[in-house]
Amino acid sequence: MPMTCDRCNKPLVAWTMSYFNRDVICMPCRDKERRHRDYTKAVERESEAVARGDYNFPGIGKPADL
Repeated sequence: MPMTCDRCNKPLVAWTMSYFNRDVICMPCRDKERRHRDYTKAVERESEAVARGDYNFPGIGKPADL
């Protein structure tokens, strides 16, 4: 696991995985991701992939404005 956020490069205290790609992100970046207009779409695609048995879904891609 990286020691810094893949998005903002700040040290990781608490972290999660992005729904858009395989980035390890900090909580402030997660909050920003959740406010993005495509967040619901990314979550739905991830859920569909898991339902198909794809536990390594790469995501729909990080939007340029995120």
